[in-house]
Amino acid sequence: MTEAYIYDAIRTPRGKGRKDGSLHEVTSVRLSALTLNAMKERNNLEGHAVEDVIWGNVTQVMEQGGCLARSAVLASDLDERIPGLAINRFCASGMEAVNLAANQVKGGAGQAYIAGGVEMMGRVAMGSDGAAIAVDPSLAMETYFVPQGISADIIATEYGFSREQADALAVESQRRAKAAWDAKRFEKSVITVRDQNGIAILDHDEYMRPGTDMQSLGGLNASFQMMGEQMPGFDKVAMLKYPHLERINHIHHAGNSSGIVDGAAAVLIGNKEFGEQYGLKPRARIKSTAKIGTDPTIMLTGPVPVTEKILADNGMKISDIDLFEVNEAFASVVLRFQQAFDVDPALVNVNGGSIAMGHPLGATGAIIIGTLLDELERQDKEVGLATLCIASGMGAATIIERV
Repeated sequence: MTEAYIYDAIRTPRGKGRKDGSLHEVTSVRLSALTLNAMKERNNLEGHAVEDVIWGNVTQVMEQGGCLARSAVLASDLDERIPGLAINRFCASGMEAVNLAANQVKGGAGQAYIAGGVEMMGRVAMGSDGAAIAVDPSLAMETYFVPQGISADIIATEYGFSREQADALAVESQRRAKAAWDAKRFEKSVITVRDQNGIAILDHDEYMRPGTDMQSLGGLNASFQMMGEQMPGFDKVAMLKYPHLERINHIHHAGNSSGIVDGAAAVLIGNKEFGEQYGLKPRARIKSTAKIGTDPTIMLTGPVPVTEKILADNGMKISDIDLFEVNEAFASVVLRFQQAFDVDPALVNVNGGSIAMGHPLGATGAIIIGTLLDELERQDKEVGLATLCIASGMGAATIIERV
């Protein structure tokens, strides 16, 4: 089978996902086009250079509706003969775009792809697409649906994580993110977003709160306790599914959960011949990809079984992985991953994660693959695994190996 290589990985800075965020004036299509243009310019891509643009975005309504991928191609400087495919696997959409592209290359369906995603959470509100599992009573009742924050608290309750453990992970995420930015570790990958006059709008992740400490987090109220304990009483729904739980321990709040932000990311994937044609050196090969379905109520445990699956598929052990990126959707997701595999926390999210820098839903999967690659290169390590939990109960993972 043909090898699929990563030739480049870029992302925008992550802007606060609200009206006073620096990227709020930028539409999803324009931010996507700016990212595609940067990829084209950095790699001197001319003509019908790639087979397709596969682009993830989660809330596919309003300006993010239709085939956003094709709209982005047409708004960019890419050749109009390049088509576009918009996909949605919730929080793993950006990763799934990369994985689909890699597997297309491996199967011989074209020499190269640009894959990634976008989410403008300050412009298109999360949940505004009316997902059936949340709004269709027949499906919601059948699946014992609860909001993700309740799911995160169920994980904490089921696996014994305390508020202090979650807050400590959040403080460390902020510390690592600041250290990474101070050391210019993202310099290779982060592009500056500019307006139509070429003036810089944003060149750094603006959601970060580097002054965060245990004391400041300790003053925050649990975000999901009221919706769990009062009407509509999601805790009772959860305990119908998990009757062994006497109560749900609500430990998550804004400070130890992922931030709502705007952002985009792209990865250039191709075979050996593509690299030779454009004079590009491969940085890593995509060794393997995996996805899995999991319990839709606890919902966010997917990184554990999907990692077990991808390791088994490749005859690997957890000790064969040098570095990990586990999306920080909520603190308990990462704590559960570290607990399940007895992984050294120093190897997980080395440069911080979505708690510190934010989680632009459709882009995050591509972002963490790029971050993982940069860090493998910085530390001169070989093999990395990136994984995300996914709404409705799924997991996705990618293993990359430097070349």
